[in-house]
Amino acid sequence: MTPGPVSTYGERTHVASVNGGGARRWGWGGGGRAENRRAEAQDAKDAAAAAFYELDTAQRDLRISIETLDAVDDSPAARRAVADFAEFGRRIDRVSHDYISAVDAHDLDRDDLDADTASRARRALVEAREALERTRRDLERFGQGLTPLLEKAESRLARLAPAVERARQALLAATEALDAVRASGLRADDLAARLAALSPELTKLNEGAGRHGVRETIQRADRLLREAEEVREEAERLPERAAEIDRRLASLRTRAQALHTRAGKVEPVLSELRRRFTAACWEDLQQVPEQATRAVLQAEERLAEARRAREEQRWADATALLATVRALLNEADEAVSAAGDRLQRLNDVSFDHSGEVERVRFAIRDAQRLAMSGRSRPDPRHAGPLDGAVARLERAEAGLSGRHPDWWHFVTELDAIRETVARVVREIRRERAAGG
Repeated sequence: MTPGPVSTYGERTHVASVNGGGARRWGWGGGGRAENRRAEAQDAKDAAAAAFYELDTAQRDLRISIETLDAVDDSPAARRAVADFAEFGRRIDRVSHDYISAVDAHDLDRDDLDADTASRARRALVEAREALERTRRDLERFGQGLTPLLEKAESRLARLAPAVERARQALLAATEALDAVRASGLRADDLAARLAALSPELTKLNEGAGRHGVRETIQRADRLLREAEEVREEAERLPERAAEIDRRLASLRTRAQALHTRAGKVEPVLSELRRRFTAACWEDLQQVPEQATRAVLQAEERLAEARRAREEQRWADATALLATVRALLNEADEAVSAAGDRLQRLNDVSFDHSGEVERVRFAIRDAQRLAMSGRSRPDPRHAGPLDGAVARLERAEAGLSGRHPDWWHFVTELDAIRETVARVVREIRRERAAGG
């Protein structure tokens, strides 16, 4: 804002001295009355000038805070504060214009200033002062209401220099870690590429907040810090990662060899199953030898590819291939184990099935006691499946008649009964936990 002309006490004294020392100035409006009104108008003018400067100072002081807020905080509250301050600026321009117009409209130094004109000048200047002061008070209240936002903005601004310095130090640490890894014979090309990709961001960071803004610079510094630390951590882990891949290569190679040997022993197991038990007990295992052999061969092929990836230091490829090898070997292991486990279980149950039956019967009785706990009659939702389990157990045991019973059907039926009973127990406990 540009202040209007303001007459000072010194100026008024100078005018008086020029006109004959302390001689009084007489206007056309009534002698001493006009001079008194002139003095009152001059006092009103001085007061209005003081109010003008106070408002201008308050606006300039708050503008610094608003500019900080605008640069640092993009929240809705901050954007609203910036818009409200702009509206205050327009209001201040209006009252300042009225003040300057009032000053320009009345020349209080005229020799022919009459009392009525001086009175009008005084009223106009008093109104201008009151408008200026009212606007200043409203502006100060507005500024006081911004205290939480400004404290947050200043706190964020205080983060700027430390955030930039941390980012630079993190980039330096990542570079040093990468150099150390390369000195050990590991190329780490992917990490070097990631670090090089941060160079443009570092350039912008060095250009500073003056060019890119406080908020964006802090965000950039935080992002650079995070990405540089990731590169450093991966570089520091790289020797360990290489050693771990070497260990896994050796371990999976040994496991593949062992499974290859075990796969060759599946056929004798199947022969015994075919000789001693009905077809229903083993026919689903006929493809096991072929499946196991195929899975082992595929695992060995992937293992060779993983070895080449390791030699070429393609760490991600090597890790992915080793995961595939493990999955193939697990598949082969399950297939090979299925035949041996089947034979062992059929041997056990065919030798003495009473133990299996008794264990299932005990599980049913235990579930029935739980269903009756705290009740005079069991809940039909629980009693029905448990009664059905008893009937299924009796039918399974009765089905073992004949010269060559289907032992595998008996075993799978008992497994199904166990699962039914376990499900009922889980439901009872869940309902009681929810109700209690």
